[in-house]
Amino acid sequence: MKLGHAALWCADLEAVRTFYETYFNGRSGPKYVNPTKGFESYFIRFEGDAALEIMRSTQVVERGATPGLGWCHISFTVGSEEAVHTLTEHLRADGYRILSEPRRTGDGFYESSVADPEGNPVEICA
Repeated sequence: MKLGHAALWCADLEAVRTFYETYFNGRSGPKYVNPTKGFESYFIRFEGDAALEIMRSTQVVERGATPGLGWCHISFTVGSEEAVHTLTEHLRADGYRILSEPRRTGDGFYESSVADPEGNPVEICA
């Protein structure tokens, strides 16, 4: 068994799509639009079988309590500690909010964390 994909509600679908394509080498499929339901989405595929569905709906307009129960973050493995530093600095230079600086965690991971365009946490791991 394998995970098919994760999904994320967005207010600005195009900004979120561009973020994951630009910084995490995602490849977006065509935009799906259902005007009757006020729904739009993209599937963004990453190296291997990983996929993220980003969705916008006229019926989903408010973010819940932060932090709250539910999904905490998404994580991308970039291959080395140097790559973690490089991508973190690239995101900082482009104006994205760094949530945690590159560091070794208590459970042995080397990572940093950044907020995507809508504030969702994204881990960058070695």
